Amino acid sequence: MEQYIKPPVEVRYREELEALKANDTASRPENWQMSPRAVRTFILGSAKPVLYNGKEYTIEKKYFGNDALVERCIVTLAGNRGLMLVGEPGTAKTMLSELLSAAISGVSTNTIQGTAGTTEDMIKYSWNYALLLAKGPSREALVPSPLYVGMEKGILTRFEEITRTPAEIQDSLISVLSDKVLNVPELGDDGFLFARPGFNVIGTANTRDKGVNEMSSALKRRFNFETVMPVREAAMEKRIIVNEVEKLAAESHMAMEVDEDVAEILASTYHELREGVSSYGHRIDRPSAVMSTAEAVSVYYQAMITGYYYGDGRIAMDSLVQNLVGAISKENKDDLEKVKGYFNTVIRDKSSKEGGLWKEYYEARKWLR
Repeated sequence: MEQYIKPPVEVRYREELEALKANDTASRPENWQMSPRAVRTFILGSAKPVLYNGKEYTIEKKYFGNDALVERCIVTLAGNRGLMLVGEPGTAKTMLSELLSAAISGVSTNTIQGTAGTTEDMIKYSWNYALLLAKGPSREALVPSPLYVGMEKGILTRFEEITRTPAEIQDSLISVLSDKVLNVPELGDDGFLFARPGFNVIGTANTRDKGVNEMSSALKRRFNFETVMPVREAAMEKRIIVNEVEKLAAESHMAMEVDEDVAEILASTYHELREGVSSYGHRIDRPSAVMSTAEAVSVYYQAMITGYYYGDGRIAMDSLVQNLVGAISKENKDDLEKVKGYFNTVIRDKSSKEGGLWKEYYEARKWLR
């Protein structure tokens, strides 16, 4: 784990996965590493510890959101239709797809990253041209891409940010998802690759980029769509911030505890700006920027790093607000005026009524410039 900045899910949670597989007696789809019941437990956690090799493992909750959505995703992947996760940026679509892939296939890295420059050979296959010239078209000269690997091994293929990919490239998935076969014409009669059981595609698309390259109706029909919603409770948002920052701090070897009071203030700020109403009933002009929980985690973690390396080991409100400014104003400078209005009404009232950190937070408004 210490060898990687961000270990793959299957590496980070290897012991949990092994413990669940050893205790999994439920039926499972062909070529799945675990049963749907165990996959659900891996993602949503279990209050009852799992015994493995004489040791008890507590399966932690990894996805904080709609539990029923997770169940529907698992059921979709057990069938013949692909799964498309859509929603606002920062709503943990990628994390959910990684967790599903690691639990079902044992690997989360068989991934296509959609960009404006994605080509069909990045999705299906390309060629080692030295071998192609030396030996002609052959399986040895073929370089499999993630879709080919998924079909050949019977594992999931993840397609990130699919709507950022040109429409004609997206549509190369249609025949594969329909017929579960990929044809390599250069190999003649031996060029048909039939997907093994266990193969499927998990796509992600954020609704902010919906108009970049709209998916065709034909491709949409090959997927079951699930909308991943932002966190609707400030208390849940605080819990996510605390959990994620603790993991990041541990990975960076920072001996600094997460201040839950600061996390609560930040969670409240993001929740109220996103929803457009405060806990006191103020109406708030919502910023156009993405007010996602992932952004809140980043803001807290940056302030934590500043406190650890340059401060006295605590989160300074000045640093928190400075990082908040960077997150808010990166897309639209007008959003900063909305946040100033939020501080001059909501935070001012909370400062006068609750004092303490809220007062420090209000005084740090000087950085909103």
